[in-house]
Amino acid sequence: MELTSKHFEILGKTVIPGETKTIELNIATLHTMTELKVPIVVSRSVYDGPTVLLSAGLHGDELTGIEIIRQIIRRGISYPACGTIICMPLINVFGFVNQSRDFPDGRDLNRIFPGSASGSLASRFAYRIMQDIIPVVDYVIDFHAGGRGRFNVPQIRIEPDNPELDVLAEAFSTQFLLYSKNIDGSFREACDKLGKKYILFEGGKALDLNEEVIEEGIQGSMRFLDNLNMLQTTFSSQLPTKPMICIENSTWIRAQYSGLLHNFIEAGTYVNEGAVLGKISDPYGLIEEEILAPNNGYIICTNQAAIVFQGDAVYHISTKLKDE
Repeated sequence: MELTSKHFEILGKTVIPGETKTIELNIATLHTMTELKVPIVVSRSVYDGPTVLLSAGLHGDELTGIEIIRQIIRRGISYPACGTIICMPLINVFGFVNQSRDFPDGRDLNRIFPGSASGSLASRFAYRIMQDIIPVVDYVIDFHAGGRGRFNVPQIRIEPDNPELDVLAEAFSTQFLLYSKNIDGSFREACDKLGKKYILFEGGKALDLNEEVIEEGIQGSMRFLDNLNMLQTTFSSQLPTKPMICIENSTWIRAQYSGLLHNFIEAGTYVNEGAVLGKISDPYGLIEEEILAPNNGYIICTNQAAIVFQGDAVYHISTKLKDE
């Protein structure tokens, strides 16, 4: 590896080779006149290499990714053997404080990228990220979790028909790979339009810390960095115990009735068409309606809420595997 001589600047601050620096992104002044800042931890190697952004907390109630990046920093994994690693463990500080998915203006930050310099509070913040941080980045791993009560088995999501992203997903190599198109206004779409290589990790559920999912995210990140020769030799990532299962299409099974949800199946399980996944009952012992699998497939998300309403998504099931 060659010693780097490149100048690296982010948010008006210079980070020299071999340095780790915490830089604060000012995002707003509250109605109490208190400034709200997002800490960004930047670590540079003395050797030349790519720049990787690890981001989480885009939705403030998704704690899994926050903890994954916290542990990556705490364990020293974020000190690269070459290149630069930028860690943003908590983007949506507002949502985190309020234990909410959204910004205080009621907007979903992950639906308004690339934002606007003169738009809403959330839009302005999205704009700052795209203008001040993403231009210096080559790769992005963005960590997410399921909504409240919805437990996602660890999975990577990427755009279909992109061989470069296939290679990166294989390097991360978690339990499942889902091909899904970019959503309008999403961080993923905005990064893709700028030519940044972006993969999205989903695992666990909102307002919850699941140790197995967290460790899966850490190990996958280490494998990803190792593939770029950025992982320090003091670390050794664990190889996956099973090949990654690639899903081309999937669908949600929705509740046909409102009532108490009794779940019989774990996320990650393969089921056959007609298998009983759970049941919905009324509180009075009069009705019990089974929820059946509409096809053979893997259950990649289960709704763990005790009460559901008609039309609620209760199970996410694969409908077509790659090369099937």
